[in-house]
Amino acid sequence: MTSEAAGLFSICGIGVVLALLVGFYGLLTTRNLIRTLIAVEILVKGATFLIIVAGYCVGQIALAQALAITLIIIEVAVIVVALGVVLCIHKQSGSIDSGTVENLKG
Repeated sequence: MTSEAAGLFSICGIGVVLALLVGFYGLLTTRNLIRTLIAVEILVKGATFLIIVAGYCVGQIALAQALAITLIIIEVAVIVVALGVVLCIHKQSGSIDSGTVENLKG
């Protein structure tokens, strides 16, 4: 790893760590299902950014881009299904609080 790549990794590493911390904080502190999905999005974006920066630093940028695109495609599918579940929960219970999920039957 060159000194330029090490410097880029240290600068971008701060952004990655902040994105991951914000995502984890959002997951741990909210009971709103929409905010939970947003926190998951932030976590995945931080992981994607980490993959791209690490690929650049080790000289495998093509592999990192392929992994990032695959991760984005899987992320979109998971979030769409999760949003559908949240909408069904809202339709059944009238609320998007995660505490209402425990009261649903069936």
